[in-house]
Amino acid sequence: MTAQRQIVGISDMKVSNDPAETLITFSLGSCIGLVIWDTKVHVAGLLHYMLPDANLDKARAKTSPYMFGSTGIPLLFRQAYSLGAVKDRLKVYVVGGSQLMDAGGIFNIGQRNYDMVQRLFKKNAIRPDKVDIGGSVNRTISIHAGTGQTILKVSGKEVIEL
Repeated sequence: MTAQRQIVGISDMKVSNDPAETLITFSLGSCIGLVIWDTKVHVAGLLHYMLPDANLDKARAKTSPYMFGSTGIPLLFRQAYSLGAVKDRLKVYVVGGSQLMDAGGIFNIGQRNYDMVQRLFKKNAIRPDKVDIGGSVNRTISIHAGTGQTILKVSGKEVIEL
C-alpha cells in the first residue's frame, strides 16, 4: 500500500476512506479548514472554504459550492455519511479564520467564516473536538484517513498533532 497525498485547494473538498490517503490543505488564512474523521470506518474529510455564505454569490455557489461555508459544510458531512461515517463517531477540527490583510477588521472575513461554522454546528448539534481560530497566522492541516492522525502547522509555531 503506497501512501498517497490528496491536496485540497481553496474552495475545495475531499473525502476518503482509503487507508493510505492523507488529505492536506495549505495556507489557511481567513479561510476555514474543517476536518472530520470517523473513528470506526476511517472516513476522513477536509473542506477549505473561503467565504461564509453562498447568498453572497448564488451563481458562483452553484458552480463552486465548496467556496462557501453555508454550502460546503453540509456537503462535507453528506459525502462522509455516504461512505459510512456516523455523526456521533466523528472527530471534528476547525482551523483558520485569521485576520490577514485586514488589519483594521473592516471585512473581518475570518471571524465571519468561523461564525458560519458555529451557526451550522449549533443547528445540527455538532461539537468540535479542537478549534484553532483567529490571530494573524497561516495554517496547514492534514489528516490521514487510515489512522486519523491530524497534523496542524501554524506559521511561526511548532507542529501540533491534534
